[in-house]
Amino acid sequence: MSGPLAGLTILECPDGVATRYCGRLFAAHGATVLQAGSPNAIGVGYGGTGSAAYASWLDHGKQPASSRIGAALSSTIDLVIAGQNPDQVKAADASIEAAGLSAVVRLGLTWFAADGPYARWSGTDALIQAMSGVAYATGPKDGQPLLPRGHAPQVVAGATAFIAAMGALIGRDAGWQGRRIDVNILDANLCFSEGGAASLALTGDKVVRRGVNRFTPTYPGGIYRASDGWIGVTALTVPQWTALCDLIGRPELARDPQSQVALQRLDRADALDPVLVPAFKTRPAAYWLKEGQARRIPMAPVPDLAALPRTPHWQGRGSFAPVPGADSAVGPTMPFRMDVGARADTVALRRPKTMPDLPLRGVRVLDLSMGWAGPLATRHFADLGADIVKVESCTHFDWWRAFDGPLDGDPPPYETRPSFLMVNRNKRGITLDLKTEAGKALVRRLAAQSDIMVENYAPGVLDKLGIGPKALAAGAPGLIAMSMGAFGAAGPWSGFRAYGSTVEQASGLPFVNGEADGPPTMQHVAYGDPIGGLYGAVACLIALYGRRHGRASTVIDLGQVECLFQLCADAIVAQSTQSEPLMRSGSRHPLSALRVVAPTNTAARWIAIVVETTPQWNALAKTIGCAQLAMPPDTGLARLKEREAEMEQLVRQWAASWDPFDAVHVLQAAGVPAASIYAAQDLLADPQLVGSGFWRRARRRFIGSHIAPLAPYRIDGRAPPLQSPAPTLGEHNEAVLVGELGLSVTEFTSLETSGVIGTRAVLGAAQ
Repeated sequence: MSGPLAGLTILECPDGVATRYCGRLFAAHGATVLQAGSPNAIGVGYGGTGSAAYASWLDHGKQPASSRIGAALSSTIDLVIAGQNPDQVKAADASIEAAGLSAVVRLGLTWFAADGPYARWSGTDALIQAMSGVAYATGPKDGQPLLPRGHAPQVVAGATAFIAAMGALIGRDAGWQGRRIDVNILDANLCFSEGGAASLALTGDKVVRRGVNRFTPTYPGGIYRASDGWIGVTALTVPQWTALCDLIGRPELARDPQSQVALQRLDRADALDPVLVPAFKTRPAAYWLKEGQARRIPMAPVPDLAALPRTPHWQGRGSFAPVPGADSAVGPTMPFRMDVGARADTVALRRPKTMPDLPLRGVRVLDLSMGWAGPLATRHFADLGADIVKVESCTHFDWWRAFDGPLDGDPPPYETRPSFLMVNRNKRGITLDLKTEAGKALVRRLAAQSDIMVENYAPGVLDKLGIGPKALAAGAPGLIAMSMGAFGAAGPWSGFRAYGSTVEQASGLPFVNGEADGPPTMQHVAYGDPIGGLYGAVACLIALYGRRHGRASTVIDLGQVECLFQLCADAIVAQSTQSEPLMRSGSRHPLSALRVVAPTNTAARWIAIVVETTPQWNALAKTIGCAQLAMPPDTGLARLKEREAEMEQLVRQWAASWDPFDAVHVLQAAGVPAASIYAAQDLLADPQLVGSGFWRRARRRFIGSHIAPLAPYRIDGRAPPLQSPAPTLGEHNEAVLVGELGLSVTEFTSLETSGVIGTRAVLGAAQ
């Protein structure tokens, strides 16, 4: 198989969706992937033909190997993917050592970190949704949380593991000598909630359950019924809210002083929804989409799973394709397109002068992104050792610094936002006026010294300035330049304005979750952002590895909505194999004998229990004192599900008298998969995260000590270091522009005075 990863040989131990998905990313880009053993099919997909087709999608392009790791090892193996049982990871280490293959990189992928109290716990996708803070805000405000369906947590972990593994393989070629990478599924999924936890630690703000399709701090930011379907709506800023009120014929709402700020509107959602709901029902979804986007309101189509692959925009981008080996099944393709330029002279990564301590030492990244998605992608590079130069505009800096508040104050509010701090650690920051010729010239010079450029401006903005991905790649041979538009850089919807909420609304994922008689159900205020960041890192590292044989520039067109197709591929594939709609049933799942949320004796505290096998069912029956529900060992899933409702009722009765912490530990000790349902603020005290050292503290100007999470992987047993906190505005102007780019002090002072770099008056104490 040809592709940028051709020449790599991967040995995959397919012990779950996470390992198989990680292997899929390698196989899809040209690596030879050998599977040692048979994949575990328990609870995979949605059952029947759909599950078989999803398995074909996961394993396409792989080859069978010996059923044992040791027997399949050879000197040609570059990477071993082991997991999700901790014993399998240990067996892989022992086999590699016994074979004397010192150059092989071992990637271990487990449910939980091996050095915390949950190391031997049973994990499932639903439990990770509960433990990572995602499930808490899903579902009705006055009811119980809903457990999202599907394999999204394992897919997220598989992509995260791929990032770390690719970093290791690139670093190996540049002289890095590490050999062990460990990723656990819980830590990988904290990308959704680490910002909420950090906000609590810094400001005291807590996550509050707002109801179906309502998430702090945005309103409206959900899905509304149109006359013929559904429309996704997000109005965060005052201009967006004003335009929306005008669009529905209620301009007076925008003049209400109690509705100017999104959080004010969210607090009044029960009063505002009776206005919005009937208004959207008066017109078809296509009308709202066209008129809303024309007014620069982030509005999105909300197609169901059957309509999604037939959508002209996605058909034009080739976002879906038949699943090889599965009749009639359709699944998503990769969520990015690579345009590779002509090969020129061979190029190697810049090698550090000393032995690199992290795999991406020597890699330079020009970060023109803002918000969440782009900065999270570049944070992965930073955590793996790359040098990141983040460029912000002097007058329109990263909007995550201050999208919802004033710019004046002491300390400056734009220097205290927890969300900005979370995704910009280990980076250097400069300011440039990108509308000036001098500012654009400096960006071009920075690009010429970089390996990767990442931007997530609205499509076409940087192109109009002459510093878009294609222009920078043309002027900097070898540069990997990526745009991260919500709907991609090409196609009829490419210019749509969008947030992370818009991305989820358009992805089909809302039709996976929720109650059968309820609306398509979202999981997060900005679910698409961290996922876009993950796949941005995936795409750039694939291109960086592929560049090793020649100095070819690569332009990457990533569509953030397409990234979410990967997370619900099991549902998309299943829907393509049947004519009737894939049924939604709250927290239940067709391949789980039991999937229940149960209230405990503590107010607003729930636990989640997932049973997929007869031994687990019987262990649960014994633990809750209902031995009469025990079933013969050979009982099939269909027979267990006949008693699902009965078991649900008894579990809820049992849990109601238990403390959530004690209940979960008793169940896990008995072999029953169970977990507490956490809000983001609960994560700070979770015994596993505290015990494994996930949370640490950093010091930064303006705020002092603050919480900072670990990178979601360990390298040779250690987490990548926190080298520096997020940069203050313009903090590294002189160090980068004079010390590295070569401006004279006179040139620097002149550009600073003229505002191209950002005067000290503009940047204030940040200098």
